[in-house]
Amino acid sequence: MRLSVLPFLIAGLALASCSSNSGSERVAANVSSKETTGSVSQPTAPVPAANVGAPLAQGQADASRQTLAWAEPVRAPNAFARQTTVGMPLPSDRPITTLMPEEPQIDPAPARGRMQIYSRRFRDAKPINFGRVSPKDYAVHGVDVSRWQGEIDWVRLRTQGANFAYIKATDGGDHLDPMFKTNWRRAKEAGLKRGAYHFFYWCRTAGEQADWFIRNVPRDPDALPPVIDVEWNGESRCKQRLARKRVLEKMQVFMDKLERHYGQRPVIYTAPDFYEDNLSGEFPNYPFWLRAVAQHPSKVYPGRKWVFWQYSGSGLSHGVDGKIDLNVFHGSVEQWHNWITPRTAMAQN
Repeated sequence: MRLSVLPFLIAGLALASCSSNSGSERVAANVSSKETTGSVSQPTAPVPAANVGAPLAQGQADASRQTLAWAEPVRAPNAFARQTTVGMPLPSDRPITTLMPEEPQIDPAPARGRMQIYSRRFRDAKPINFGRVSPKDYAVHGVDVSRWQGEIDWVRLRTQGANFAYIKATDGGDHLDPMFKTNWRRAKEAGLKRGAYHFFYWCRTAGEQADWFIRNVPRDPDALPPVIDVEWNGESRCKQRLARKRVLEKMQVFMDKLERHYGQRPVIYTAPDFYEDNLSGEFPNYPFWLRAVAQHPSKVYPGRKWVFWQYSGSGLSHGVDGKIDLNVFHGSVEQWHNWITPRTAMAQN
């Protein structure tokens, strides 16, 4: 190396350092984060990089909100013109076990137009004894996935009991999961009810994150409600732990924007430590998706009504390599159909 170029190299390194620490509201564009839902381990095998477009010019910001990052402009249905949302019916907070067989069976004769419900055939690398009420006592099971599951055989996964799937879409304000487009399309083709989730960054403004999610996730009236994934994650480059009041403010901004755009009230996914710090007693009118991998949610989140329970991060199933997150819906087959039907009807009115 020639001595004459050394000053330029030093200057370049200094600029790079400044760029990576340019403020608590910035995240490096097109750099894959290491964030997961806290239960999915990252494989050593290489995964595809996200194909995210270049940053938008200043004058294009408003137009981008109606355009998917990976598709043609979306025509706004008249059904979503109104600003109010019909409240989503929440299942009873009391587990319905007396009506369930020990192993829930396939919906024998689903009504015309209703999805078929497959019984649970998942295994678990780390099985847990949940006591009197366990995941097998619930009739409708599902999964959540991200790039870390790689290529998924969605048809086969569905026959193993994945009746619904939440698919990682975005995190922060500039990262798109590189498998989202593929998973979003294939899950629907396989007959699953699917929705998208966003991993929330505490070092990025809520409005930017909502705009990024809206830009990348299609407005499909048949989809499950969008999810905001809120948790403390030590692997994130953003290690801020905001005050409870600020956390709630940022969440509200994000959720209000999504509700106005998609016509559905977002679901809140969270883990025990974050819930205790910020969410206990908050957002009573929002559906919750709770992580509880050692005990029933009623013991981990006393008094909290919930719609989805993530009971394992070490699930095993045909159709996917490695481990996968397992979830249940809080209710019977009939309650599941009732819960998903009002949204479709609302979108068509």
